[in-house]
Amino acid sequence: MPPLVIDLRNTEDTRDVVHLAVQALAEGRIVAFPTETVYVLAAGGLQEKAVVRLRQMADIEPSMPLTLAVKSADEALDYVPNMDLLGRRLARRCWPGPVTLIVDNHHPDGLLRQLPRGAQTAVAPEGRLGLRVPAHAVIQDVLRLLPGPVAMVSAGGSDGSQAVTAAEVLQRHGDAVQLIIDDGRSRFGQPSSAVRLTGGGFEVVRAGVVSAQTLQRLASAMVLFVCTGNTCRSPMAEALFRKCLAEKLGCKLEELEDRGYLVMSAGIAAMMGSRAAAEAHAVMSEHGLDLRSHESQPLTDALVRNADLLITMTRSHRHAIVAEWPDAAPRVKILCQSGGDVADPIGGPIEAYRRCANQISGELTRWVDELLGKPAG
Repeated sequence: MPPLVIDLRNTEDTRDVVHLAVQALAEGRIVAFPTETVYVLAAGGLQEKAVVRLRQMADIEPSMPLTLAVKSADEALDYVPNMDLLGRRLARRCWPGPVTLIVDNHHPDGLLRQLPRGAQTAVAPEGRLGLRVPAHAVIQDVLRLLPGPVAMVSAGGSDGSQAVTAAEVLQRHGDAVQLIIDDGRSRFGQPSSAVRLTGGGFEVVRAGVVSAQTLQRLASAMVLFVCTGNTCRSPMAEALFRKCLAEKLGCKLEELEDRGYLVMSAGIAAMMGSRAAAEAHAVMSEHGLDLRSHESQPLTDALVRNADLLITMTRSHRHAIVAEWPDAAPRVKILCQSGGDVADPIGGPIEAYRRCANQISGELTRWVDELLGKPAG
């Protein structure tokens, strides 16, 4: 029986399509979904026979896992509770999006163990699990309604070509698929980048949308200093931290990014593009640092999501960030170990800026040691 093909572009209410897809997956059928990369074939993760059938349809190496589509980076931790810091960082920064993370999966409490035995073997044949949050509204809506994950694989052909339209899915898989959701040509038209985590590092096992160079940057540790206007305290903290970190690593300031470290600053009430205060620039010059190129920026969703560590100048800054982004709370810290505040020197004499810089500088060594995984002192 030929599959049902539904064109999203001619559908008045996509919720009807979502419910139809959820029903099909729950009944153990194979559904073809559009994603931002290519079209994929999918099966409900709790449907053992469907997942095994999907594995048989997949044109991948026997050792390669199927991909489990999950709702979020947080849900990925339910499947791999011991995912390392790098994996969590890449998940937070790349999802939803065209990156598949391949991780070793031996944790006894991982949710993979809740899938039927045959589905576990089909999804992770050698104990490695592929995880991704696709950036397409329909499959995200399906994931929110369907119990369990969705196992999926590219709908491409045995020659390595990819299915980037519903017509190509129909041509290649025909009656093996029960439902095809058509959303026109895929946005990127190439597969997701498959990245295998390797105990603190990673390797790209399948080239895709995101280049290795971009992935390397996304894998960098990022420290973000936050004050109010991003013209005095946080720019000085950023500059002083970069100096301290470079000294600990034995490298030049301009080599920090190549070493895998990004240091930035922002303000919770900052204007875009303002220069550092003249007094802050003068005081940093006394430390051999240059703030002439600094331009202020407001704190944004992207900065909060991407930062591994957000260090605030005051308790009120931390409270404001946590109130706006409660999920970031474990990563938001106050600069001073005592829990006290760094007073704002704006409008004061240059000596106030010197005191501010000295207070900041005295707190930074322990934060550098924490970043590098070394005991403070």
